[in-house]
Amino acid sequence: MVLPIVHYGHPVLRKKGERIAEITPAVTKLIKDMIETMYDAEGVGLAAQQVAHALQLTVIDVREVKERPSTLELNGQPADVAAFMPLVLINPEVKGYGTSVAGPEGCLSFPEIYEDVTRPEFVEVSALDAKGKPIQFKAGGLLARAIQHETDHLNGILFIDRMPTKAKQALKPELDDLQAETKASLLK
Repeated sequence: MVLPIVHYGHPVLRKKGERIAEITPAVTKLIKDMIETMYDAEGVGLAAQQVAHALQLTVIDVREVKERPSTLELNGQPADVAAFMPLVLINPEVKGYGTSVAGPEGCLSFPEIYEDVTRPEFVEVSALDAKGKPIQFKAGGLLARAIQHETDHLNGILFIDRMPTKAKQALKPELDDLQAETKASLLK
């Protein structure tokens, strides 16, 4: 089932997600619905907060983005990114490393707003998968960026918080309008 995606101004986007203690049928259904919602919205990632659930859960799929390659390393060996998608991360712990690089980012909770954000080029990830099994891997490129963006969501951090001040100021009218629109819709 495609879920409604909440926009900037909705309070759940600023909430740190609760850790998931067990994979219940409700969690399994939420994962399925989030993947369907992400594909429907043509996104590469979706955090639980974006569908109004303050949980440590995100889904990612970077297969469709050919012009921004991703790398994946499992057990110290290069792995096929496509075979790992869609990626479900529960209670992820993410450490960035390598050179920090600027790259374009957008967000399904900020329609039509894009800006360069600087993030570490690579990440090390420890998490649980959709079945509750531990997974560990390293990622680079777009996959590393998407993981960092989505993990930020799980901690109530938005990509606008990572933008350079000048860029955020330039976007202020659009951000203010989006926030006001969202807050008004919550009052209905």
